[in-house]
Amino acid sequence: MARINEDSPADRLTRQGMVAMVAATLLLPIGDALSKLLTGIVTPFDVTVWRTVMQAMFLIPVAVLLRNRLTGAVFSWPSLLSGALISIAMFSLISAFQQMPIATAIAIFFIEPLLLTLLAAPLLGEVPGRRRLIAVGIGLIGALIVIRPNLATFGPVALWPLGAALAFALNMIVLRTATRTRSALSVQIGATISAAVLLMGVQVLAGVAFDRAIPNPFDLPAWAVGALLAAGALAAITFVLIAVAFSKAEAGLLAPFQYLEIVGATIVGYLVFGDLPDALTWLGTAIILGAGMYVFYRERQSGRGLTGQQSS
Repeated sequence: MARINEDSPADRLTRQGMVAMVAATLLLPIGDALSKLLTGIVTPFDVTVWRTVMQAMFLIPVAVLLRNRLTGAVFSWPSLLSGALISIAMFSLISAFQQMPIATAIAIFFIEPLLLTLLAAPLLGEVPGRRRLIAVGIGLIGALIVIRPNLATFGPVALWPLGAALAFALNMIVLRTATRTRSALSVQIGATISAAVLLMGVQVLAGVAFDRAIPNPFDLPAWAVGALLAAGALAAITFVLIAVAFSKAEAGLLAPFQYLEIVGATIVGYLVFGDLPDALTWLGTAIILGAGMYVFYRERQSGRGLTGQQSS
């Protein structure tokens, strides 16, 4: 009788990493939906500040528990720069969520790997081959297919996800450089706390400059306070899940699972807001996904993984 081969420890770790990544990408749209609900009663900037602060509060005990996995300085210039870029990306996405369907905004945002491919050449010296450049060009055509009708419907707000994608791509470059001398967990925890401090500082300065009272999140209705706490907790949970995933499996293997976020965003958007992307959005999204998957494939073939971090 033939002996059944058991999974190796490496196979089990890879499977655990894949499960963690899938769970994270399916949870992210729930936090996005909560943020969209909150923009109905407060500004996108205030939602960004409070959500980031809540996330940092939940991550501090996580950092204490995982302190043995923190190598290198948690607070550094790279973590500060990363925090600033994360703040820009999150504010841009939440501003888009206020007026656009979540799935549409996320679809446009997912040109980020394509922008990363282009930026890696001048900033990291990673010159992409001809086939990857063609894939990037095709993906950008897909983005235009998604953006054009939404630009007519929603106006300039349809460009917010592009700003988020650019900020996030630049953040990935910072992470690639910073993680050469410190763990990704150290950089990302430092970046989250830095983002919270930076955003609170901007909120205070804006209050002084425009004679605007600094809003207190606990003055909101009870459901909104609960939504903020839940959004912060979900952001922290997805952060940990992504960190666990990338500690157990190759980045190039996990990266395509990020696209499940569009599936989750579509489901959540329909159930909560009754939004469904139109035919052109589906077409453009399919083109973006196909181009992004090819770029991920070529990254894996060339032996360069993509550092993982949550999008929103």
